[in-house]
Amino acid sequence: MAVSTSKTKTPAGAGQPTPMMQQYQRIKAEHPDKLVFYRMGDFYELFYDDAIKASRLLDITLTARGQSGGEPIKMAGVPFHAVEQYLARLVKLGESVAICEQIGDPNTSKGPVERKVVRVVTPGTLTDAALLDDKRENRLLALNAIKGRLGLAWLTLSSGEFKLMETEAESLLSELERLRPAEVLLPDDLALELPTTAGFAVRRLPPWKFSIDSAERSLTRQFQTQDLAGFGVERAGVGVGCAGALIDYARDTQCGALPHVTALSVESPGLYLTLDGATRRNLELTETIRGESHPTLFSLLDVCATAMGSRLLRHWLHHPLRRHGKIMRRRDAVASLVESVQLGDLRNGLAQIHDIERIAARVALRSARPRDLAALRDSLRALPDLAARVPDNALLADIAQRIVPPPVTLALLEAAILDEPAALVREGGVIRDGYDATLDELRAIQSNCGDFLLALEASERARTGIPNLRVEYNRVHGFYIEVTNGQTDKVPDDYRRRQTLKNAERYITPELKAFEDKALSAQERALALEKSLYDTILDTLAPEVPALQALAQAVAALDVLTAFADRAAALDWTAPAFVDEIRLDIEGGRHPVVEQQLLDAGSEAFIANDLRLEPQRKLLLITGPNMGGKSTYMRQAALIVLLAHCGSFVPARRACLGRIDRIFTRIGASDDLAGGRSTFMVEMTETANILNNASEEALVLMDEVGRGTSTFDGLALAWAIARALIEKNRSYTLFATHYFELTRLASEYAQVANVHLDAVEHKDKIVFLHSVEEGPASQSYGLQVAQLAGVPRDTIRQAKRHLVELENQSVGRQIQGDLFAQPVPVVAEPEPHPVLERLAALDPDSLTPRAALELLYELHRAAN
Repeated sequence: MAVSTSKTKTPAGAGQPTPMMQQYQRIKAEHPDKLVFYRMGDFYELFYDDAIKASRLLDITLTARGQSGGEPIKMAGVPFHAVEQYLARLVKLGESVAICEQIGDPNTSKGPVERKVVRVVTPGTLTDAALLDDKRENRLLALNAIKGRLGLAWLTLSSGEFKLMETEAESLLSELERLRPAEVLLPDDLALELPTTAGFAVRRLPPWKFSIDSAERSLTRQFQTQDLAGFGVERAGVGVGCAGALIDYARDTQCGALPHVTALSVESPGLYLTLDGATRRNLELTETIRGESHPTLFSLLDVCATAMGSRLLRHWLHHPLRRHGKIMRRRDAVASLVESVQLGDLRNGLAQIHDIERIAARVALRSARPRDLAALRDSLRALPDLAARVPDNALLADIAQRIVPPPVTLALLEAAILDEPAALVREGGVIRDGYDATLDELRAIQSNCGDFLLALEASERARTGIPNLRVEYNRVHGFYIEVTNGQTDKVPDDYRRRQTLKNAERYITPELKAFEDKALSAQERALALEKSLYDTILDTLAPEVPALQALAQAVAALDVLTAFADRAAALDWTAPAFVDEIRLDIEGGRHPVVEQQLLDAGSEAFIANDLRLEPQRKLLLITGPNMGGKSTYMRQAALIVLLAHCGSFVPARRACLGRIDRIFTRIGASDDLAGGRSTFMVEMTETANILNNASEEALVLMDEVGRGTSTFDGLALAWAIARALIEKNRSYTLFATHYFELTRLASEYAQVANVHLDAVEHKDKIVFLHSVEEGPASQSYGLQVAQLAGVPRDTIRQAKRHLVELENQSVGRQIQGDLFAQPVPVVAEPEPHPVLERLAALDPDSLTPRAALELLYELHRAAN
């Protein structure tokens, strides 16, 4: 997290800054914590400390321009046509940039051209397509905590989504992991430690901006309402304060109103399955544990045809629904799409749709470019055909009714915007011919100038009888009629001398002068008129933004549902069933990402496994070798549950799910060195969160808990944790362990069952069968796995010898007498000595006396 803190200093010394530098310093004083991009011609310039900082961050040249107060003015700049790439780099570093443009007319300005900041670019308020990730929402979040209550408000400026919620302060990290903001606002006086590796920028604001009174004034002004009663936020005082601070900050960055932010909704925690931060990371929903985008569940599912669909898919994966009714509406829609013969045509139709959601936001913010409007027009044209291909289903029919293009909007864009407009309005070539008569006339003047001059030349020759008369143009003298000195006596009275040459005279006529005035200003006037017409088009489209946003949401939902259908058909997934009871029954379940990785690598087929949990079978103790598939088996159960609650089909032959409210995972080993937490401390913190919050409707995955400390400490902790999950939490639990002593819990609790991942040993090698079988494993095969990893054979032999000693020493020893019975002595088969193996393999009759003697010395050395 980076906070820009650069300050502009006025150099000490004698002398007064120039008027231009005075203007810059006044603007910089209004934005002391931002880099000011000051427009000068074709460049954005930075001065003083900003220039020094920008040259370091952007690797651009640092120069000096003149002096101020007797010292050189440090200066650096970037070309205006490439500014987006520099802004993108600064935003990624957490910096904020104030864009200062010329708003005055250089031809009429006395002194420096008037300039002002037209927008502020910060990590959480991006709207430019060049600065945004098409498949990821860019959220600005404000938070505050008062008396143990955490208030949150978040805004996606590129779409207009604006929400708030209140929850317990302990949920902060979980909510940050869920929302993944780009920028966080919080009051100056809030003593709150945020994670230093979260990847968002932090801005501290005055505490009064988070007050409820200030927030209500800001929000009612934004929504143009008398109060906030219609938004259902009466009981979310802390969240309302955050929402007010956030909307003020967003308006300041855009230097104006936010017309596309039209509502504020309250998000209830009970709408979605609860996933804490550790669970989201361990399940690798949208990022791998290493922070990569592939392979993840999102990368497997994201065959969406539109950027809007990809963003909504990401949202659905992080917000699985709880209510079975809504889930089954989605599932039934996916089933209709799977069965539809038009699924391919539907996906092709979706591919014709551009990012309507973000284009609509840029229209509202008046930052939409000509090609945005052309893309919007082309998208609206394609909607009727898309709606006609939607199968007959309740949810899909509702979506089809909402993807009807606004007729006024489409008619305006078709009439006004060229098929392939220029990239920028200032370049011209945006407005279609025939849309405005004055613009057509100005364009005709520019394009027909040569024809007019030829026609005038011919008519003047005929009128004057001067055969060599010429009508021409140059940049210095403009248009003129040139007559050689021998023909000047034929010049009509309406000719006025413009220039005398050695051998000729140049004249102008009233007709030619009128054309000159028209022609010379035609291009400039055409560009100005085109800009004015474009602004009027944006004004006309602004009231249509809410309709475009609703339409975009419908298209995105259709895109995600078709992606689910595509994956279901291509990957052989099945529709899950839901029942209103405690139950989790999966037949032939598979891990979707691992299965696809195996297919892509051409490896063996994924081994499907069953899972059954119910009130009489609530906890499975899973044993088996490392690399045997315990973690995969647990993760696939969680992913099947999550996919089902998103409305998707699932990777299983059959799945029946009961009531589930949360998913918890305690998988893997990681530390938090920056936070001062060891691997074991992280493990115990996550375990504590589960034990304190898991209900009987929660799905809990516990992998190798207690392995981060000594054997007896870890075993005692694992035993106590398992008992708490059985007796107190009573959650759906998958508990993987290498502590075989825990398997005795199945004899004490009827709700506990033992299962194991099967493996076989053959000639000192292990073969993993990846098949889940009833009952505990017979051994862990740890030494065999170490051998597979490449541990030297001598080390493996020594480990085997020491293992035998340890197992024999444990005979007769009673540990944790209230839990464990007398251990059974383990007598391992002695490891063959290399000398004995060599002797057994040789043929004495084939040895010569000399070879036998040499072999004897060799074996003697080996034995010692």
